[in-house]
Amino acid sequence: MLFNSVAFLVFFPIVTFLYFAFPPRYRWFILLAASSYFYMCFVPKYLLILAFTILVDYFAGILIEQAQGRRRKLYLIASLIANVGVLFFFKYFNFFNYNAAGILEFLGLNYAIRDLSILLPIGLSFHTFQSMSYTIEVYRGKQVAEKRIGIFALYVMFYPQLVAGPIERPQNLLHQFYETHRFEWARVVSGLQLMLWGLFKKVIIADRLAFFVNEVYGRPEHYPGPALFIATVFFAFQIYCDFSGYSDMALGAAEVMGFKLMKNFDRPYFSKSISEFWRRWHISLATWFRDYLYIPLGGNRVSRPRWLGNLMLTFLISGLWHGASWNFVVWGGLNGLYLAVGTFVEKWKIRTVDIIQNKMIKSLVGILEISVTFGLVCVAWVFFRATSIAGAFGILIGIFTGWGQWFSVFSGDLFVKNILIVATRVEYIFAWLGILFLVVVERLQGENDLRASVGGWPKVLRWVWYSFLFLAVIFFGVFKNSQFIYFQF
Repeated sequence: MLFNSVAFLVFFPIVTFLYFAFPPRYRWFILLAASSYFYMCFVPKYLLILAFTILVDYFAGILIEQAQGRRRKLYLIASLIANVGVLFFFKYFNFFNYNAAGILEFLGLNYAIRDLSILLPIGLSFHTFQSMSYTIEVYRGKQVAEKRIGIFALYVMFYPQLVAGPIERPQNLLHQFYETHRFEWARVVSGLQLMLWGLFKKVIIADRLAFFVNEVYGRPEHYPGPALFIATVFFAFQIYCDFSGYSDMALGAAEVMGFKLMKNFDRPYFSKSISEFWRRWHISLATWFRDYLYIPLGGNRVSRPRWLGNLMLTFLISGLWHGASWNFVVWGGLNGLYLAVGTFVEKWKIRTVDIIQNKMIKSLVGILEISVTFGLVCVAWVFFRATSIAGAFGILIGIFTGWGQWFSVFSGDLFVKNILIVATRVEYIFAWLGILFLVVVERLQGENDLRASVGGWPKVLRWVWYSFLFLAVIFFGVFKNSQFIYFQF
């Protein structure tokens, strides 16, 4: 079931009504049943995979808490192996099998193991990592083992963030299932506002940009440099609006019922460095890798060569987490390289900026920093979006060709002439306007929460804003490219 579907438009109010209508002691069951149904709407039999993960980690948590000494670590390792094993089987077996076959065939050896004909379960990486965080925190003594299996199952399966995060920690979410949440009109309205803004980003901006990105990246050899450049910029905003739109709807849906999920995005394209970008982009995953991989490896508290190794390994695995393909690994490695180089120039940059006293020049330098960071992120996004490493390099090289036709590309001619079936020049203009609108809103928003900023407006302006978003979604929303990009991870 998709957040931007008619089915969810029916599902959400019914579940919310039942949640508040039932006595508090039964509400966990309502949410668990609703979450099970929500997941079964994709592939029903894959609910068994979730059940396996839940049973393993539920008993592992209890055993870890009761055990002493070495046995605690053995129980944790067994739990992690089971979780990673499921992830490997469904997501990475064919990838490693293909590469093993290639290596052995190169050496002249026979390789008879065939690929598996299985579908990747929706959101497998998300709920697997969330479940793993529970057993790790119990092992570290920072979380008491959950004794009620139904509550633990709900922690893993809570429908707002089940298939695409944010990846929650047990300390933040588990205790909330024991709290009594009363119906509060102000909180419900606040949650609905966030859901509406997320839906706007998804169907007004992301899915409209998808028309042009899919066309150009599907046939990059047919387009000159300016078109490839525009499609790459479009994809940067498409993936941001798609994923942050989902996160906003997840946080909003949870907030309506009284639950508080962690913030997953914080205006990442206003970052002035790659390190700042990764503090603002997919925050739940970035902190997961920081806390459970990077820091246990030693983080930056080791020698410089080992620190660089820790950094690169973390980002390479992060890239592989996103997809079983070498282009994702390159994407992760490139971001790790950005961060490594960035640490060497950061002190020099700070000293240089401190010398500047003129406010206007400082502002221009800030804009330059944001532009350079965005450019580096876009280069990395090419590897993320392309279907192969060779294809990514072809696009990057192609971007520098054909700029003699720049006017016809920016006016939309070279886009529209090949995709008149699904888009028009008006759609192309709307795509740019959507990006401009997003940038202006986030710039005016500043470091504040968008709803808090809007809440300070006069009542008439607030209702104009809500009406604009709602009517835009109804009359101008694109519902053809409905799947969220991160569902595949």
